[in-house]
Amino acid sequence: MRTGLTKQEKTTDIWFDEKDPLIHIRTHNTDLKKRLAAYAGQHPDQCRQTDADLETGCMEFEIRKGRFSFRLTAPYNEERRRAASEAAKKCGVHRKVANLYESIG
Repeated sequence: MRTGLTKQEKTTDIWFDEKDPLIHIRTHNTDLKKRLAAYAGQHPDQCRQTDADLETGCMEFEIRKGRFSFRLTAPYNEERRRAASEAAKKCGVHRKVANLYESIG
């Protein structure tokens, strides 16, 4: 969808306070919009779409606290990265993914 907005203008705002039981999310991010819309469809008592701007592609949602989370991940050190790579090679992960795409396409 062409909106005329730059990537810098396509923001995601997430705000909440300690009193309100809801988290308010306003986003242009396509993946997040799809995930929130699907979740709202499956769990309307926990999440709902509150607004949509067709001109800019922005959507707003309210979701109950405890249903939305941020995951902080520590960066891999070189030893952990090497171990993960070796484990993936040993299990044939790369071949499995390639075979999956071949069977779909």
